Amino acid sequence: MTDWSTEALHADYAQSLRVDKLIYDSETAHQRLRVFENPTFGRVLTLDDVVQTTEADNAIYHEMLTHVPILAHGAAARVCIIGGGDGGMAREVLKHATVSHVTMVEIDGGVVAFSRQYLPSLSAGAFDDPRLDLVIADGADFMRDTKGGFDVIIVDSTDPVGPGEVLFTDTFYGHAKRALAPNGILVTQNGVPFLQPQELTNTMRAFTALFADATCYLASIPTYAGGPMAFGWGTDGDARATPPDVLQGRFDAAGLAPYYYTPQVHKAAFALPGYVARLLPGSSSL
Repeated sequence: MTDWSTEALHADYAQSLRVDKLIYDSETAHQRLRVFENPTFGRVLTLDDVVQTTEADNAIYHEMLTHVPILAHGAAARVCIIGGGDGGMAREVLKHATVSHVTMVEIDGGVVAFSRQYLPSLSAGAFDDPRLDLVIADGADFMRDTKGGFDVIIVDSTDPVGPGEVLFTDTFYGHAKRALAPNGILVTQNGVPFLQPQELTNTMRAFTALFADATCYLASIPTYAGGPMAFGWGTDGDARATPPDVLQGRFDAAGLAPYYYTPQVHKAAFALPGYVARLLPGSSSL
């Protein structure tokens, strides 16, 4: 019998991945962790049976949540990652030599430990980089208490259920705004708008009240089925208007060789299809 892993994140839609080999299955104090091998996606990480990341396509998600704000900012030296226990986000942030310090706040130390052992390709040595400060703590508590001064804050959260729910509140976003340096950028994971419209709408309502420039951008990630994934964008600066030639220059200077990201994809990601634009405040007439 072939084993399948089926997630039930949505009430009327589910996706399944074939489990060729179960690598790890254990419950921590916060959630159930599983790692298994799939012929197309490689090793797959699930939390409470919801797919979080895969070896095959994780680069799309991680590149778009890191390179877009960092290259748009142009001088990001201090970056904060909320979540990201698998290390993939830190891996991409630390590819930028201009970044001098990364604070990564992960609620579950068990995720970090087993990711280092069972999914080492995701972090690719990031946990050993001296620029990384790993903090095992609740991200909402950290954001409330931090002195801040971050040029970029990346919220690499699970969906707004369980431990990740608090990271989608107006209070959390307000604390994150306060923790940004002048013209800093906050980016967030906001699910698949076709299946999770309220998740994006709620975040954009909060962002619109907090930031001079509040919108979202998109990327198509096979793991997260149901259409393109949305990433929230909030800043009081004008980084979104960075000209294409400037982005290209920063990209070339950084020496990146991404799987998915290009400066052209960066600019195009902010072009929203009608059904997504209508989820943003003030866009009901589109």
